Amino acid sequence: MAILVVMFQSTKTFAMQMSIPFKTWALLFCVFVSLSLTAQKAGTASNPLLLTQSPATVVWGNYWSEAKPALRIQSGDFVRIHTLLTSNPERLEAAGVAPDQVEKELREVQTVKDRGPGGHVLTGPIFIEDAEPGDVLEVRIVSIDLAIPYGYNAIGQSGFLSDEIFDRNMKIIPLDAKKMIGHFAEGIDIPLHPFFGSMGVAPPKEAGRWNSAPPWIHGGNLDNKELVAGTSLFIPVHVKGALFEIGDGHAAQGNGEVDITAIETSLKGNFQFIVHKGKKLLFPRAETATHIIAMGCDRDLNAATHIAVREMIKYLMEEKKMTQAEAYMLCSVAVDVNITQLVDGNVGVHAMLPKAIFTK
Repeated sequence: MAILVVMFQSTKTFAMQMSIPFKTWALLFCVFVSLSLTAQKAGTASNPLLLTQSPATVVWGNYWSEAKPALRIQSGDFVRIHTLLTSNPERLEAAGVAPDQVEKELREVQTVKDRGPGGHVLTGPIFIEDAEPGDVLEVRIVSIDLAIPYGYNAIGQSGFLSDEIFDRNMKIIPLDAKKMIGHFAEGIDIPLHPFFGSMGVAPPKEAGRWNSAPPWIHGGNLDNKELVAGTSLFIPVHVKGALFEIGDGHAAQGNGEVDITAIETSLKGNFQFIVHKGKKLLFPRAETATHIIAMGCDRDLNAATHIAVREMIKYLMEEKKMTQAEAYMLCSVAVDVNITQLVDGNVGVHAMLPKAIFTK
């Protein structure tokens, strides 16, 4: 949209300078726009649609059924998306980042005034034309690339041990995209497995403007480090168009994310969006090359664990045609139940079922 505005202004000025009649220019401009929009519909793997960062494509700190779409696509389309780390230029520079290493997009989006109640800088929303409440949106994560050569970790006020550890330090961590390591300190290198901490759709309308921090049935700030390239995330749709948003890029993270941040960084990713009709989900689910992942979120860790295990049993009953008792037993002998994160208001638990155990 911003590009069209610039083109409108520049071509109008050119038309006036060349004494082209206004009606003629307006007709030609409308034809050009129509052709441009038609061309943009070709969101293929080799020619994905682009969603870059600007004040017009940022949602700051919320998932909401009333958010205005930044992009409209069809089911099956591929999109390349740029996301920004959740910080600001001043804080990054104070921690040691050179001013010319701060992304210009991060500086530009600081002009966004409509913020909250959360603090994440999210890209979107994307309106998927075929999506309706009751459907399931599959987000295929085709690839993920580091956008900048650094990330940060910062001890937050809501960290798991914030009542014991009172430092609020920020550490800048250089990222080596060739070796795929983060240099944490002398003698400590962290293997990088980039993923997007926040991927979700608008929650039910009754939930209102949902804080971007607590994950829930809409997905959102799941902080699940298993959601790397090659993974599909399945999210229940609650409003027309789904209104998908993404952000909170992580270069690496430990399960729990105990100080409230991972290696926070900006990422670029390629995605395919597919709407599944008649496939019901209560909470998000994922599939990697090796595992099926059921997820649960709640303010209480015990309740979140119950949800994740129940969702896995439900998967086994529906997809593998097992009885409830058989599924429960299989969970006990083959499924790993992990803490996803402990610090986002709603804590997260994910249950991982290895696909290799199914020999047929």
